[in-house]
Amino acid sequence: MMTIDRDILLPDGAPDGDLLRVLLSRHEHDRARLSQLGDMYGRDHAVAARQRLKGLPNNRLIHDLPGYITTMAAGYLVGRPVTYTPAHGQEAAFAPVREAFAAANVDSVDAELAVDASVYGKGVEVCYANAQAQPRVAQLDARNAFVVYDDTVEHQPLLGIATRELLDRQLNRRGEAVDVYTPAEILHYERVGRETPRLLSRETHWFCGVPLVEYWNNARCQGDFEPVLSLIDAYDALQSDRVNDKQQFTDAVFVLKGIGALGVEDTEEDAGGETVQSAQKARTDPSVRLRQTRTLFLPGDGADAQFVVKPDAQSGNELLRQSLKSDIHKLCLVPDLTDEHFAGNISGVAMRYKLMGLEQLTRIKERWFREGLRSRLRLFASFLARKGAAALDAEKVQIGFVRSLPVNDLEVAQTLNAYDGLVPRELLLAQVPFVEDVREARRMMDAQAKRADGAFA
Repeated sequence: MMTIDRDILLPDGAPDGDLLRVLLSRHEHDRARLSQLGDMYGRDHAVAARQRLKGLPNNRLIHDLPGYITTMAAGYLVGRPVTYTPAHGQEAAFAPVREAFAAANVDSVDAELAVDASVYGKGVEVCYANAQAQPRVAQLDARNAFVVYDDTVEHQPLLGIATRELLDRQLNRRGEAVDVYTPAEILHYERVGRETPRLLSRETHWFCGVPLVEYWNNARCQGDFEPVLSLIDAYDALQSDRVNDKQQFTDAVFVLKGIGALGVEDTEEDAGGETVQSAQKARTDPSVRLRQTRTLFLPGDGADAQFVVKPDAQSGNELLRQSLKSDIHKLCLVPDLTDEHFAGNISGVAMRYKLMGLEQLTRIKERWFREGLRSRLRLFASFLARKGAAALDAEKVQIGFVRSLPVNDLEVAQTLNAYDGLVPRELLLAQVPFVEDVREARRMMDAQAKRADGAFA
């Protein structure tokens, strides 16, 4: 989190050129870490750059464990769309916001933000108005956008900053565009290199708040696989070396003891088409003959023939592989669903017990993600209120998350049937996996009951 004193801003809430340059410079230190995380998620691992001596096998196997961890963590959080329930009496006021959310396709944006939060430790979005003055939302690159907060205990957002490269007609970098979002305006800057940005223009955005919103993954703003980067590199290296060892095993050297260096050099042309001259070179250069014939002649009294191979350590390597993989999943709190302990016939309670670590991780992610959604809700409500919509108390809207879990429909039906008559019908309907709108489902049930009463009347 980047914090500053509110008093160092200009009266209109914008930073001056020198302060903006300092903020961008401070962000550069964090961008290196974010770029490393993005490279890992993009399957650009350290093993891909590993070099070995010429002639040795150099397999570089990349395992997409960051992709697996991110997909599981983000999908478990927002695999099913987020639900919004307005306070009693505010259903009509929330209707325009619900329509605006549907038009802005916020469910897709939520999924992208959840992935960014899992990878980079934060996701960033911007609220804007399209050409028809309708509120919209878009995901920004978390490596190039950030929010600056005040240094009070509340950490209120003061401004948001987003950067992007400027290219010439030959697609060469010619500078950088910097957009600064204050609670009232958007200021557009340009700069070349690390010079002080130059203000080009400014415009009003009408959202009554900083329209750049950060979605934190946790209090440390840390990605889900960031704590196990070294373990993932070790896993890649171990698996690559196992393949290298196998390849070297097939290239084993055949050793002849006590036989003498006869036969190969005495022929005019061997079976492979070597001439006397090349054979003579092989005799004078043992390393050349070793690579060409895979045969090594050693002087000695007793004749013997055997292969020189590296001792097989597969059992130890397999134990190490399993240990590394187990540590990766344990420390990330994301289970390995391919594990034999995950059976398809276990009960819902047993499944939740095995997913307890992921559930605890997701509950933390959920709290921080809800803060970002609440900020978006405030911005949309303020924008629509300026256009004449009814006032909405965004603080009283309930934001709910639905887990993407395998569902035992028979078990759910038996549980709901046991609670029938003891719990309000709306609460029971909310637990049915395929019911998305509880009020609409209750209306349909009431209508069905009236038709049934009329049929028996």
